[in-house]
Amino acid sequence: MKNIIQTQFTNDLKTQIDAKIAELEALFQGKLAALNADQRKLYGTINEQNKLFVNKVRDYKMNQPQLSADDVNWDEFENDYQARIFLETRKEKLASLVYQMESTKILHDYDNYNDALDDYAYSQYKKGREVVGFAEKVADLKQFFPRTAKSNSTEAENNAK
Repeated sequence: MKNIIQTQFTNDLKTQIDAKIAELEALFQGKLAALNADQRKLYGTINEQNKLFVNKVRDYKMNQPQLSADDVNWDEFENDYQARIFLETRKEKLASLVYQMESTKILHDYDNYNDALDDYAYSQYKKGREVVGFAEKVADLKQFFPRTAKSNSTEAENNAK
């Protein structure tokens, strides 16, 4: 397959995307936390079972408030709940976008690498024809194609003899 992706990002489109990302970063400024590894271990994440538990407790508060604990700040509970729902749904949208960006990048990388291999093969051909400059180019690019040394089993067999 030759050039399996043809996506074009004009300079204007790149500028618009960067502006929107900067706008998002500004909107989130001061509203997001960045936990370190130890803090992530300490606070963890609640699994699906525990999310169901939180949902059920909230359901009781909404439908039978007389059964809910008085010492829980239910306004804060609801704020946390709504923020979690908001963040989760936006995270999923952004994760989908990131996945698509990664996939598109992989395809562009694939095209670049195969075109580079074609250019290297062309350079080897031109070197064989003794065209000026290609011997140096091939020598410079050859570093990216290291030859493997003898296998350990072959060396061991030779040492045993």
